This record gives sequence, structure tokens and C-alpha cells, in this order.
Amino acid sequence: MKIFNFSLFLKRFPIERAKEELLQISEIKEADYEAFLNSKKAEIVNYHLKNNPFYRSKVKDGFSTWESLPILKKEDFQIPLKERLSEGFSEKKVYINKTSGSSGNPIRFAKDKYSHAMTWAYHMERFGWHGIDFNSSLQARYYGIPLDLIQNKTVRLKDFLAKRHRFSILDLSEKALEEMLNVYKKKPFNYINGYASSIVLFAKFLKGKNIVLKNVCPSLKVCIVTSEMLFEDDKILLEKQLGVPVVNEYGCSEAGVIAFTNKKGEWEVDSKTLFVEILDEKNRAVPLGDEGKIVITSLHNKAHPFIRYEIGDYGALSEESTLKKPILKKLTGRTNDFAILPSGKKAAGMTFYVVTKKIMEESGNIKEFKVIQTKIDTFEINYVSEEALTVEKKQFIIKTLEQFLEPGLTFNFNRKEQLDRTESGKLKQFVSLVEI
Repeated sequence: MKIFNFSLFLKRFPIERAKEELLQISEIKEADYEAFLNSKKAEIVNYHLKNNPFYRSKVKDGFSTWESLPILKKEDFQIPLKERLSEGFSEKKVYINKTSGSSGNPIRFAKDKYSHAMTWAYHMERFGWHGIDFNSSLQARYYGIPLDLIQNKTVRLKDFLAKRHRFSILDLSEKALEEMLNVYKKKPFNYINGYASSIVLFAKFLKGKNIVLKNVCPSLKVCIVTSEMLFEDDKILLEKQLGVPVVNEYGCSEAGVIAFTNKKGEWEVDSKTLFVEILDEKNRAVPLGDEGKIVITSLHNKAHPFIRYEIGDYGALSEESTLKKPILKKLTGRTNDFAILPSGKKAAGMTFYVVTKKIMEESGNIKEFKVIQTKIDTFEINYVSEEALTVEKKQFIIKTLEQFLEPGLTFNFNRKEQLDRTESGKLKQFVSLVEI
């Protein structure tokens, strides 16, 4: 019995109809794809202009050209959800979720049931590239879990229906990692899915024991990491210690999967349920290969308008991209992941993190670390390690960082047993507490 498909059916998500539409879209030729996208874009805009008073209030000058439409940000949605729903939809008749809040205040949003079915159908198609079937493949899951009793039981039920075993990532102590390894010895997992930082920490544990996970769990096929930045050296570590290919999934709760590693190793962008733009600070499209802010349009969501929606990330599309097959060349971080320095210089926090990571891992015993800017001239570097950093190593790190940033900054190093994570279990590697 296809229990996952059946669970979607019980929730009245028309998954089979969604799969059929995805198949039809796949058969559209590249030469005809621009016309298809233009038709879908016009259809969703005109629908919301007719049926959604909230969106109508945002489009003050009418719909003349695509570029004339406003760019919507999270702050545009900071009103009650019921005031943003299209006519004919109520909170009882839609799928409701909320954003993580990692780039500002979280927002509740809605998707009509067919739109949500399209998201799931696309998700299933992409995982299928790597031999994963949600109805039969057993997942080792690295996500957080609610502490509230009712929410906890709900998540556990969803895990059962989706054939998932959820590991606690709020406890990643040596003892917990040892127990985790024992589970792999007993259960025939087909794939790993979850936050990169937690899986990388497990891989470092395996490396310390000289263990390749696939030798322990031969049924394992692939590791799919999501939600956090995956660095190339971490990917190499994962593939070596897990013994399986590593796939990078990029998405957001509002849109679902935005980009997913295909069988050729390309980070392929969803052009079937989304229209993705890369824009400059003046909201103009940038040339392929250039970096800009990522703006998405959900082509099927009639319950709630995500049209030219700025999700808060920066990235670039590959020069080889086409309308039917866009390729994400790089993802460079969130809009709020910047360090503001005393001189006024603005440094990308993730780049700052990469420099620190390279230096610290040369010491050979750093497991994880997190950089927090507490003041305009002060940074806390919290780290987990087998041994404390020496004075010489700290001085070298400070000297290198000042060359990259600017002199006169203060760096405080704090060795921790474990690093703080969000309620969902996500590790934000760089956090700024400085008001911009």
C-alpha cells in the first residue's frame, strides 16, 4: 500500500492530478517554454487581481508589464492571514504553515490544496531522481522536533506515515552520536535528509572512528542536505564518511523546493511550479552569472499571493541556464547575514564564517563553531572541540580576520559543550545582533 500517497489523499491533496500536470509541463519543448511561463504568470496575477483584495491594494498602477508589478517582502505580509486570503478561501479550507523567522518576523501563509499537491509532486519527482520513493524508502531524518506534547505526537505520526526515523539534533553529544550509529546498524535506511550542520557533525564522529556509514548500513543510497549552507569541504567529508552521493536541496517553506541537485550534479531550479528571478537592488534583472536577490513567484497558489516575492536570499544563476532548465550557480546568504563594521564597511557574514572555518579547522579538532556579532566592533566565536584553542592559534585567527575585515576589532573565543540551535534544530553559523 502506498501509505504516503494515501495520507495526502486523506487530506484532500489531489496528488495524482498534480503529478499529471507536472508530466505535461515536462513535455513542453524549450522553444515553447517562454510562452508557457508568460501564460502561467499572467494567469496567476490576473487571478489575484480579481480575487484577492490584499494583492489588489499592492498593485496600484494595474498590470501592464511584469516588471511593473511590485516586489513583495515579508513585511508586506505582517497582517492577519485571513486578510490576505483570496475570496472563496478560508483558513479551514487551505494548507497553513509559517516561515522560520530566520530572516525577520515569521509569517503565517496559506496554499490552496492543489498548489500544495503540486509542491509535493515536484518534491517526489526530484527525490525520485536519486532512487527515493516516499512510499517505500526509509529516511534517517535530521530535523528538530516540537517539545509540546500534542505537536510532538503529530510530528511522530507524520514521520510514521512518511517512513521517517527522526534523530534528535538538540543533543549531539558523543554519547548521542554513538547511539545514533547503533540505530543505523539496526534499520535499513535508504537515505539521510536534514540540516547539513548536524549531519556534518555526525560525519566527523564517523571519521574519528574510521567508519564509513554505508559499510554499517548497506541499504543507504544518498544523503540530501537542506536549509543550511553546504560548503565544498563539508560535502567531500560527507561523501567519504557516509559512502553515498550528497545532494543539495535549497528551498523555503513558502515555496517548497527551489533548487535540487540533479543526476549531473547541477543545482537545477524549479521552473515548473515557480518563476525565479535574480534582481539587483533597483529590482532590475541581472545578467546570467551575476549575483542578486532571489525573487520567486508561485505559479499555482491561488489562496495566497506569492508574486515577485523577495525571500531574503542572494544568489546567481549559471550562464548555461535556460527558461526551462535554470541552474543555480551559487547561493551567497541571506539579506540579514552581514557584519557591519566601525568604518561603515559591510562584510558578508557567510564569507566571514568561511574564512574563520578554514583557519579553525586547520587545528584538526574543531567540530562546530558559530560567529555572533554582539557589538559593531565585537565578535563572539563559540566553538565545540576536543581541545581548547591555544593562545597562538587564537592570535593567528584574529590577525587573519583583521586583514580580511579591518583592524581594531575584538574577538572573544568561547569553548562550548554544544552550540545553541533554533527550536527547529537549525544552526545559524553567523548571527548579527547589531541594529543596521
